Amino acid sequence: MHLNMPSNDAACLAIIIAAACDVGVNKRKRKQRVWMKEWLKKRSLFSHANLLKELQVSSPLDYKNYLRMNSTTFGELLALVTPYIQKKDTILREAISPKQRLFATLGYLASGLTFEGLKFETAIAAQTLGHIIIETCEAIIKVLKKYLK
Repeated sequence: MHLNMPSNDAACLAIIIAAACDVGVNKRKRKQRVWMKEWLKKRSLFSHANLLKELQVSSPLDYKNYLRMNSTTFGELLALVTPYIQKKDTILREAISPKQRLFATLGYLASGLTFEGLKFETAIAAQTLGHIIIETCEAIIKVLKKYLK
């Protein structure tokens, strides 16, 4: 095939064609985003919920010191707030239980840890903790409103 064009135009056309063919080849691959960190997926192993179960049985005083309430009071509060903080499991992941949500919120309120610090105790991502704690506090206020002035 013969093109009737000056050599500069032919050179420009060759560069454009080469660049068009090479567009996808030299692009850097984007680092794949991770939906959830592996250690956070193992929440049932690494969270403080297991410790609290043990404290409830073996050391009620330490349980009360950690949550600032005994297990009976915690159970009553959990029953009241569960309808407001319960989430459904999805195909992609298991929802964080109301018990874990309340543990995390009370732990946050009692300790004053940052969300980043609390994520290691609860095995819940810091950003998720921000949503959970606000939502759970709102639920606690709603169910205990009759006791507040």
